[in-house]
Amino acid sequence: MSEPIVLQPDETFILNVGPQHPATHGVLRVKMTMDGEYIYNAETVIGYIHRMHEKMAENRTYPQYLPNLSRLDYLSAMAYCHGYVLAVEKAAAVEVPERAEYIRAITVEMNRISSHLVWFGAFVMDLGGFSPLMYAFDDREQILDLLEAVTGSRLTYCYFRFGGLYNDVDDDFIEGTRRFVKRMRKSLKMYHKLVTTNVILMKRLMGIGPVSAEMCQRYGATGPVARGSGINYDVRRNEPYSVYPEFDFDIPVYNEGDSYARYKVRMEEMEQSLRIIEQGLDKLPDGPINPEKKPKTIKLPPGDYYTAVEAGRGSFGIRIVSNGDKSPYRLKLRSPTYSNMHLFDEACRGMLIADALAFMGSLDLVIPEMDR
Repeated sequence: MSEPIVLQPDETFILNVGPQHPATHGVLRVKMTMDGEYIYNAETVIGYIHRMHEKMAENRTYPQYLPNLSRLDYLSAMAYCHGYVLAVEKAAAVEVPERAEYIRAITVEMNRISSHLVWFGAFVMDLGGFSPLMYAFDDREQILDLLEAVTGSRLTYCYFRFGGLYNDVDDDFIEGTRRFVKRMRKSLKMYHKLVTTNVILMKRLMGIGPVSAEMCQRYGATGPVARGSGINYDVRRNEPYSVYPEFDFDIPVYNEGDSYARYKVRMEEMEQSLRIIEQGLDKLPDGPINPEKKPKTIKLPPGDYYTAVEAGRGSFGIRIVSNGDKSPYRLKLRSPTYSNMHLFDEACRGMLIADALAFMGSLDLVIPEMDR
């Protein structure tokens, strides 16, 4: 990195990035105090598409609230629905058949790859490389076709049910998924050859947006952002749920804390998701996908319940406070993007605005999930 720039606070001006700006990939505003091309201070302004998702839960039964979860992080909808059904199942003591648990893990990991492919294509495009977007979306299309065949949807899935699934997978889905795994491994090799080791990309990302492990802990950052700063934490391994203890996979961790480290974490996560999918298909047991006995009406015992899952952008948590009724007394959504975003204000000070947009892209923000 070059020597830090000494900024002059008496020679600054205000620059608004957003709320309608292509680099923010959503309705996000960043109020920047600039000294020429350098950022003296930054303040993120959020809430432009706040939709009262938490308040809605208080006026809906537990099954009625299921579709809301896929409208939060629309790129990682499976993981969010997974977290919600796990929270309710845990509180209501609903047993889930083993086959359903494996199918859940497989589809969640497919959705994780799909989410990372959108980030990969859009991120490199923000840096000036348009071609990878087309290749990434072509690979993603294969996932969407497979998930559409079993869930009926291509984006905002509502596939999980309390105790099981809406629909079982067939042999065509299994064979198609195996073909996709082989194809995706070849694609990842191509991406690493053409993009990851590209000198221009490395110069644009190395040393840009340095985030320390201490900063991640202070702001509550999780997911690829934290793992790119040396924090070896993944909910799937550290607080195992579903059938993840049955899988052999690694957690990519880098200590540099810059945008390139975050890039490498996500690229390697796709390879690990392929490993999980492959193992899930090999171990997929026969049997039902829904329990024989399931309560007709979901009412949680009075109490305070919390469950977390590893979504595409970090740890997604759901806290449910129940008074014994058919609806939550209070429901709190723990958004990974919300915590990760707040690193930007501190870490971008003294940075060129062009580098700041690369830094923002490395955080992989989904604004509807942050605003809720």
